[in-house]
Amino acid sequence: MNSYEEKLSLLTEMIAFAKIDGQVHEREYRFLSIVASQLRVENDAFKTLFTKPAPKVVIKTEHERILQFYRLALLMQADGVLHSNEQVAIREMGINMGLSPFAMKSVLVEMQQSPTGLIDPEVLLALFRAQQN
Repeated sequence: MNSYEEKLSLLTEMIAFAKIDGQVHEREYRFLSIVASQLRVENDAFKTLFTKPAPKVVIKTEHERILQFYRLALLMQADGVLHSNEQVAIREMGINMGLSPFAMKSVLVEMQQSPTGLIDPEVLLALFRAQQN
């Protein structure tokens, strides 16, 4: 992650995704707060993004796009309820990021099969690499 503007843009995208089902669940908010902290975005700036979204910044590298897709997938599972509009939205967002629909589906299936909902970073990257061959 290169710039502060990119970090705010990523959080804005995640907040918009969390709002797809009509509300931001408490567990989704906590997850977003953790991501903001990891990105070193101040709490006040993070809270402001809920009412004043940051401008969209295009994610340049494929690695960063894969990481953002994974964050969105984790966020999708944070409230424990999988809404159909979340499934549609995550696929559209991934396609707009230029990611393989087959790899995205594989990641989501792998996450559903995992007892924790998490997958190893190497597995995540391998799923996307497999679609490039």
